[in-house]
Amino acid sequence: MAKVTRQEARDMLFGLLFETEFHEGENPTAVYELACADREIPSDKYIRETFFGVISKSEILDAVIGVYSKGWRADRLSRVSRTVIRIAAYEMLFIEDIPMNVSISQAVELTVKYGEDRAKQFVNGVLSGMFKDIQAKGVQAVIDEAVAAIEAKAAAPEKVSESEAEDVLAADLDAESENA
Repeated sequence: MAKVTRQEARDMLFGLLFETEFHEGENPTAVYELACADREIPSDKYIRETFFGVISKSEILDAVIGVYSKGWRADRLSRVSRTVIRIAAYEMLFIEDIPMNVSISQAVELTVKYGEDRAKQFVNGVLSGMFKDIQAKGVQAVIDEAVAAIEAKAAAPEKVSESEAEDVLAADLDAESENA
């Protein structure tokens, strides 16, 4: 297969990472190799390094998404939006030779191609906010804020919703009445 353009490689990368969303807990290397063979994806440095980079940095990328999506956690986003934002955020934070505006515009294009109509504004907004902070504070500050968010979440007690608390209370009362 002929050498692919960065845009084509990004599209293939999206497909690989999107598929990985359905194979949670499986070995990413096995998923990558099988998917590449099935789709005849060429050996490409960008695809391979970015795939494994996004996988290895997913906790940081998801924390960044949480910071810039104004109250939306990464796990609440559609798989398309989450995958697209992870790719662009990884490029913006960890790949110096890709201009950030290119990462943003390519993310919007992938969202238009694979996502819902209204998702493109959301993806653009999240990435534009991140871009502004990177320009103002620097890449490392954005990464540090994401790491701090991860640490704060790990240190904080888990919040239980009112309905979850009611379910637990009801189950406890049922168990007590059965034992009485």
